[in-house]
Amino acid sequence: MKLYAAPLNFRPIAKEFKIPTSFSPELHEAAANARDQFADSRRDARDVPFVTIDPVGSKDLDQAVFIERSGDGYRVLYAIADVAAFVAPGSLLRDESIVRGQTIYLPDEPARLHPEELSEDSASLLPDVDRPAVLWTFQLAADGEIDDVSVERATIHSVARLDYDHVQAELDQGRIHPSIELLPEVGKLRQESSLRRDAINLRLPSVRVEDTKDGEYELQIEPRHPIMDYNSEISLLTGMAAGQMMQSAGHGFLRTLRPAGREAEAEFRREVNALGYEQNSMPIGQFLAQIDSDTPRGMAVMREAQKLLRGSGYVDLESKDAEVHAGIGGYYSHVTAPLRRLIDRYASEVCLAISGGYEVPQWVKDDAAAVVKSMGRTSQLANTVDKACLNLTEATVLQPWVGHNFDGVILQSDPTKSVARVFISDPPVLGQSLGHPEEGIETKLSLIRADVETREVTFAWPAD
Repeated sequence: MKLYAAPLNFRPIAKEFKIPTSFSPELHEAAANARDQFADSRRDARDVPFVTIDPVGSKDLDQAVFIERSGDGYRVLYAIADVAAFVAPGSLLRDESIVRGQTIYLPDEPARLHPEELSEDSASLLPDVDRPAVLWTFQLAADGEIDDVSVERATIHSVARLDYDHVQAELDQGRIHPSIELLPEVGKLRQESSLRRDAINLRLPSVRVEDTKDGEYELQIEPRHPIMDYNSEISLLTGMAAGQMMQSAGHGFLRTLRPAGREAEAEFRREVNALGYEQNSMPIGQFLAQIDSDTPRGMAVMREAQKLLRGSGYVDLESKDAEVHAGIGGYYSHVTAPLRRLIDRYASEVCLAISGGYEVPQWVKDDAAAVVKSMGRTSQLANTVDKACLNLTEATVLQPWVGHNFDGVILQSDPTKSVARVFISDPPVLGQSLGHPEEGIETKLSLIRADVETREVTFAWPAD
């Protein structure tokens, strides 16, 4: 779906939340001059025809993949950008990355974790050039479960930079790049894994804001291609393997999430019923797997399911006990996006040490507390900024339509406060309405407020 709005400017949001959107000349210089610290101790894996799969136009390429058959199972090679090779302990780049924590994705331009000289050049797994990587090698059984896993430093040479649209189009035509010919097969097996089956897997469509020739912006809510989910399964496979390695070793960094409470689950099920979905007593993870998130109502289900994943965090196993990630279905660690997340760089070092049988580097231990603190702070910031950008977009899109009526569904109704949570199908908006109609009904709602300055949208029932 495409929505057209007046010019959207997200820079004030960056300023409001004190998000650094540029780097000092000293940091640009440091990034440009950074060199691979482990160049002499890498496996030569340049003969493996790796490919990357990312959104159209992406240059910060964290992962490259190659899959082949191995007996009656599979061999998956997954290369991750080796950012630690360029960011020395105690350096300016290290200090700045601790402050930033992660890339903050503003719709018009991201506020990057690292200068472009690293994130889009020397550390990025671009095609047709040699690149340092942390290489994960998985031996999978015929059912997609892990038989063996190893991690090592390597030099790779990606042969192609693919994008989701192109790969999905090829897949729909029955052909796909040979390096990932088995990706749909392995992805489906991983989705059916005993650990993954009941996990809450959100498939939120991505949103792109593009400047049009007439000076306005086009907001495009893009479809969630199946190939995106298959590719995500390889990342999830790696994160789960990393988490299990760390839990067994008793040290490292876990991404954690406690199960949603009964009240949150009951609220979600009521909202889903209001949107017209039959679910009965089906586990939420299985229910979500059946939802077409490209439809407005499916998108609303996925957005509401985000509330089930609140309370996630990071645990340093040197100071706290291991906890599972309820959204994944097991122990989990972030290791696959070091160009965009600080903790992935540190967690990868732990996995390299465990797999290689040597001590975790002292700089990882020294920075552990600061890294966990930074990730907690910036993850909350990223969520706040995402919400602010979405609210700004909705207010801008709807502002010309104040006074008009929209078709909506009542998800929740609170008679004591005379307010309701509603879903508008076109454009797809989750918001608040004055009044307290019966939950689950489809009705007309009047748009009475769309304030761009405060980023607030309000409807009213009954409609005028």
